[in-house]
Amino acid sequence: MRYGAIDIGSNAIRLLIADIIENGGVVSFTKNTLIRVPLRLGDDAFIEQHISKRKSEDLLKTMIAFRSLMDVYKVSEYMACATSAMREAKNGSDIVKEIKEVGIDIEIIDGGREARIIYNSHIEQQLERKRSYLYIDVGGGSTELSVFDNGVLEGSRSFNIGTIRILDNQDSDENWQAMKEWVKVHTKNHKGIIGIGTGGNINKLYRMADEKGSRPLTFNKLKSMYEYLNSFSLKERISVLGLNNDRADVIIPACEIFLNVMKWGSVKNIVVPRVGLVDGIIQTLIDDRV
Repeated sequence: MRYGAIDIGSNAIRLLIADIIENGGVVSFTKNTLIRVPLRLGDDAFIEQHISKRKSEDLLKTMIAFRSLMDVYKVSEYMACATSAMREAKNGSDIVKEIKEVGIDIEIIDGGREARIIYNSHIEQQLERKRSYLYIDVGGGSTELSVFDNGVLEGSRSFNIGTIRILDNQDSDENWQAMKEWVKVHTKNHKGIIGIGTGGNINKLYRMADEKGSRPLTFNKLKSMYEYLNSFSLKERISVLGLNNDRADVIIPACEIFLNVMKWGSVKNIVVPRVGLVDGIIQTLIDDRV
């Protein structure tokens, strides 16, 4: 049995096809195929509040391809979620209707539901339950934060601060201040809080750091990586460091978001489990089935 998860993000569109495994009454999954298409819908949505005809056509073509792939892989259940770019585009609901005609039902989710789905990846099961954690998911249009202690979720909130939004100068001082205050309030009673970082940029940074096993990234290591990356021009990050075009620019504001949140929360180490919204979607489908 296979499930599918589609994440229509501000920077990229992802399809995860997962094999569902039942063992002794416990249902889990392994990743079979992951496809990423860098459409960057946020460039339209955050500046014009409208997704252009060209990008909406590219999104439709991508969904047709994803539908065909899920049919070939014999996916029995799927969920497609669109996040901040589609939330803010005034023609988002019209695009959803058009895509429904090719066999993909899309749910435009708010920031709170996005945070809950990401949290539903059950990453806390891989960590020490008696510790406190600040969960940081950085996307193109928003940053989702969650605090949990002893395995209990204490608070979760989405902020309109993301990598594409920063590059397009669509991040506001008010949102930065609101995020700072939220982090300080929700971490002040937790000593030694550990970060959990998700999203494509922190995954890439972790690979570049070449940490062995599951060792966390330290704040100082992440800061030095940021300074190193920022010493190169955009072209050099592509030609010299070998970053993809659609990663070379967003990785800088991603570092800035992670470093600020870690500083405000006095987080010295961040664990990078390499999960994201698509993992949470698959787990949500499993939980709904059970």
